Amino acid sequence: MSDLVGDFKTVTSIFGNSPTDVIRRLEREIPELCGHHTTITSYLEQASISPVTLLAALNLKEVVGQLNVIIHALGILTALPHVLEKDEIVESISLGAGNTGKKFDLVTDLRVAEFKFIHWRGGAESIRQNNVFKAFLNLLWDTSGKKRQLFLTGTERALSFLSGGRALSSVLSKDQATKSRFESKYGQQFRVVGEFYRKHENGVEIIDLKEIIPFFKIMK
Repeated sequence: MSDLVGDFKTVTSIFGNSPTDVIRRLEREIPELCGHHTTITSYLEQASISPVTLLAALNLKEVVGQLNVIIHALGILTALPHVLEKDEIVESISLGAGNTGKKFDLVTDLRVAEFKFIHWRGGAESIRQNNVFKAFLNLLWDTSGKKRQLFLTGTERALSFLSGGRALSSVLSKDQATKSRFESKYGQQFRVVGEFYRKHENGVEIIDLKEIIPFFKIMK
């Protein structure tokens, strides 16, 4: 079993907090060695770069590849004490990001809810926008009669997207099942996201976790 702490120390001892800077230095210095095999081998040994270093990085990548799942789970668990009412009963909870087989992240006797811990970066945000819209639709289509809530870490960019002019055909293009269901319900009466959202915005309550949980304000 990999020693993740040891792997982390191995990699950070070489690359520190700024891997890009270290890589640029390596790119600059290695050609200055004139490319001789012996010289380069010695240089790499002095820099502690070896197959062991590569293996440590690969071990870390395997864990980091699941980081979004960990963040999603921890985010929901951190939010739960602030979200639930005093006598509210949790009926089911889905902590894994993505397709877990459960319809919603949280189902209680009072609500159905989805959580999105999105780091909006600016520029092209199509995948993040698609995820928000799909969560909105899934909640909107719930027929349990419970409160339907979408929890976000910051709502400004999400609401700007939902109120905007991006074509619905673009938003739904990557999810054929959702697209087919949408078209069966609404046909061609909506062209852009904003038209649909203005018609249905009261169907789902969009809540900013930063407004109810002080800790989340540190999240970008």
